[in-house]
Amino acid sequence: MLVIVVENVPPRLRGRLAVWLIEIRAGVYVGDLSVKVREMIWVQIENGIEDGNAVMVWTTNTEPGFDFITLGKNRRLPVELDGLKLVSFYPEEDPNDQNAL
Repeated sequence: MLVIVVENVPPRLRGRLAVWLIEIRAGVYVGDLSVKVREMIWVQIENGIEDGNAVMVWTTNTEPGFDFITLGKNRRLPVELDGLKLVSFYPEEDPNDQNAL
């Protein structure tokens, strides 16, 4: 099983994803594809994402049963801890903070 979620990406990338996967909600694509096709799709996302962001999740034979990869600006940061991939959050940006650059 493969799930891809994209936000704020160009329509041409969304159309490209719809060629290989089913869009079950706006920006949420699912399918069951080979590793080679999954990697090719990720390259397409890297090349067409522009200012958007994406996450791709797929089933594996690891302890959690899945793995994922992210791309683009997002508050979530994948972190590996003792061989387990977890998600950390960047702090929210304060628009009044003049020291943040």
